[in-house]
Amino acid sequence: MRRFLTFLAVAVIAIIPALVLRLMGWRPGPVIDTVVFGIAVLAAGFMLSWGAEAAEKRISQGLILALVALVTVLPEYAVDMYYAYQAGKAPDSNYVHYAAANMTGANRLLVGLAWPLMGILHWLRTRQRSIQMASVNVVEIGFLLVASLYAFVIVLKNRIDVFDSAVLVLLFGAYLWMTGRMPKADEALTQDDEPGPAAALSSLSPARQWVWMAGLTFVAAAVILASAEPFAESIVASGRVLGIDEFLLIQWLAPLASESPAVVIAVLFVLSGRAEGGLTTMISDKINQWTLLVGMLPLAMSVGFGGLTALPLDARQHEEFFLTAAQSLFGVALLLRLRFSLLSALALALLFAVQLVIAFIFRTEPSRAIASLTILAWVYLVLAALVFVPGAPGAWRAVVGLRAKAAKSRLDAAAKPGSGAAEAARET
Repeated sequence: MRRFLTFLAVAVIAIIPALVLRLMGWRPGPVIDTVVFGIAVLAAGFMLSWGAEAAEKRISQGLILALVALVTVLPEYAVDMYYAYQAGKAPDSNYVHYAAANMTGANRLLVGLAWPLMGILHWLRTRQRSIQMASVNVVEIGFLLVASLYAFVIVLKNRIDVFDSAVLVLLFGAYLWMTGRMPKADEALTQDDEPGPAAALSSLSPARQWVWMAGLTFVAAAVILASAEPFAESIVASGRVLGIDEFLLIQWLAPLASESPAVVIAVLFVLSGRAEGGLTTMISDKINQWTLLVGMLPLAMSVGFGGLTALPLDARQHEEFFLTAAQSLFGVALLLRLRFSLLSALALALLFAVQLVIAFIFRTEPSRAIASLTILAWVYLVLAALVFVPGAPGAWRAVVGLRAKAAKSRLDAAAKPGSGAAEAARET
């Protein structure tokens, strides 16, 4: 418990400067503001991760799962919803571009950086060249595939509208419902202590655990909501002061701060010998970002606008969204065989590095950047097609096996003494 309290004290100390600036209304300068409020968002994100980590053993119902899924990505949502809301208030402003930039950056960071990190760390730790996934993981892969395919509908329309919101939010709800009904990949793993600092909470009574989880979530959520606006605005101002394209800062800096806590928890899973759990966590985060986050953008923009409206995609945003969709589809294709190899990790990381290099080289030439990244998107799609064809049969076998396992579980449950089926069998 002492270790957990030490980490908590560090997080609280990191949060205090941002709260002081927020309450006083004082802004030292864009760069300092970005650092102070960014650190606060990062620290609060860790607190959210600890609360969610402790809750995993006790939460299994659909509604609470939805709340946990929303809370764990609150840092990213808060910043992006702020940009989308401001875009609704000023539809002709750059906030429209900022909302899309933050969303595409967060999604591409997960697949291009977080996923490869899981595979590379697993290889460094065990020298095993792949992370083997369980048959139940076909659920995550299936929903991510559907979301990635639907993303191309948005690309063709050149906008994200309220209809897309309905589809994506329903898809996210269906994902939570399905995962809540599926058997766990390995029940033995759920008996182990969690790898993060919040593992100490498991030694407390259930009532005290709930108090801690609620307290961590409430405090962290309050800090994130208080810091979202100054953090989002300071990034834009910092770009102007430093002469850096604010679009690129919003696309990469904000998601790095907001995604880091969840990635660190996943890394701890890998280092504790549970690489499948770490990778599955990152896949689930990708589903959250690719469905719920994207779907909420038009809603937040509509609130700011005062009526129903859509988030338009200009030439640059169209390319960014197309590239994100193509990368997602390639990532799904690499998972179809229910294993994530070191080669797959390196391929995703290399292609992500190419994205960054192109963005840096052509940072002052938007038209050339758009053309180059569009070519890269087609490269992703070609690679996805090459991988998808041989990988699809393995995924289908996993689906069939999972259905058989679920049916067997229902039959076993019905055959237990005291069940209706068992009583009927005895009567006959």
